[in-house]
Amino acid sequence: MNVVVDDLLVRYEVKGVGKTVVLLHGWGDSLQGLAQLQTQLAKTYQVISLDLPGFGASQAPAEIWDLDNYTTFLAHFLQKIDCQAYAIIGHSNGGALAIKAIGSGALQPAKLILLAASGIRNHQSAKRQALQVIAKTGNAATFWLPSSTRTGLRRKLYGAVGSDLLVVEHLQETFKKTVRQDVRADAARITIPTLLVYADKDAAVPLADGKTYQRLIAGSRLEIISGASHFLHLDEPAKVSLLIAAFIQ
Repeated sequence: MNVVVDDLLVRYEVKGVGKTVVLLHGWGDSLQGLAQLQTQLAKTYQVISLDLPGFGASQAPAEIWDLDNYTTFLAHFLQKIDCQAYAIIGHSNGGALAIKAIGSGALQPAKLILLAASGIRNHQSAKRQALQVIAKTGNAATFWLPSSTRTGLRRKLYGAVGSDLLVVEHLQETFKKTVRQDVRADAARITIPTLLVYADKDAAVPLADGKTYQRLIAGSRLEIISGASHFLHLDEPAKVSLLIAAFIQ
């Protein structure tokens, strides 16, 4: 299905009946990345999944956005489709968005589930320094190469330091603005029941971030998926689905 929100054409899907659960995907992903989780939860709940603006089949914003812009959009989207979310589930950057939206008071669900949520930025400083070096030295060293070759090399270099900058190239400036936002202050304002699910083999968002959020969000519970990567809901779908279903109940 499609709907126009804030002059942007947005794709979303609704499955199941019951209390409403909203799924928020991570950077560079789309609702397809959470399709398996949506199908599983839709056996008991009404599950809404969407492509955030600029991702999947949703229109990209004309301006440079940050988490505050995505928060405003998300609130307007849920109003437009007349949805009161009982629970919000956010993966990676979708988790950071959920924290910003709930911590700021823009959304008021009954429960929150964070899957490898990002949003703690201080440990990224070394990566940002590496990216700056790449930007300066890489451009100078490869200026004579064909454009397609330079792009391929840049992807490898950025990937080597764990950056998603080139995953969605048309949102590079939005990415830069977003990853500067630390949502720990927003997390500390969250008072609703919160489940944190992190993986011990996550190379993108460390388990330490989950432990930090556990300390910040009063009464939150941390579950660790052993052997899983950043996409823990795809590595261990049964475990993750069971944890979420039990927590929502």
